[in-house]
Amino acid sequence: MIRPFLVAVQFLTRLPVRLTAQISEKDIGYSLLYYPFVGLIIGLILAGFGWLMNGMPPLIAAALLVTIWILLTGGLHLDGLADSADAWIGGLGDREKTLTIMKDPNCGPAGVSAIVLIILLKFVSLHSLNTAGEWIAVVLAIILSRTVLPLLFLTTPYVRNNGLGSALAAFQPRNGSIFVIMLTVALIFLLTGNHYLWLVLAAAAIFLLLRQLMMRRIGGTTGDTAGALVEITEATVLLVAVIVFIK
Repeated sequence: MIRPFLVAVQFLTRLPVRLTAQISEKDIGYSLLYYPFVGLIIGLILAGFGWLMNGMPPLIAAALLVTIWILLTGGLHLDGLADSADAWIGGLGDREKTLTIMKDPNCGPAGVSAIVLIILLKFVSLHSLNTAGEWIAVVLAIILSRTVLPLLFLTTPYVRNNGLGSALAAFQPRNGSIFVIMLTVALIFLLTGNHYLWLVLAAAAIFLLLRQLMMRRIGGTTGDTAGALVEITEATVLLVAVIVFIK
């Protein structure tokens, strides 16, 4: 099962992982099982950089951390957020128009605004959490935002006929995904107790809300809306962490 793990790392990060052999659709589907673990890797790398920047001016450290975060993930989910924002605004409630706009590679004003707002929210949250040394919350935000992806593909129809998302949806191991999701949540509570309960609840609430919006507008999900879910979940969990833990 090492190949699906490497597929997940290659897709979700810009870490130097290269697969020489052709990637099968089964490998792509099974890679969903490793999304929470890759989230842990991203979170620990970011926390490590935060530790190294200890003593720097907090605003500079927060700006550098957001930059590293984007470089580490390649801005993958920001692209989905921008496309989804443009489509939701420009689609005017129409399913086919929404899906068409989502495929347009150009970024409109709604997309640009969404990216700026998400980065701004992450910046101010990282500033507060870094100053307080609350790095567990940051790591959990990244883990939870990757955990909702297998949950999304498990519970929501994929509405396009091609692309990476179609392979994820078609070859996702259902029982394995349920186990990984439950294991991730169980480990969070086992290792941290109820201290971070609000973060798990925030991730669950934003998942339910965004899934409902997806079902209402396009009858399912796409790769872009999945990316938007990741970004919005991250920002929401970080903000909840600031509200709950920063006095």
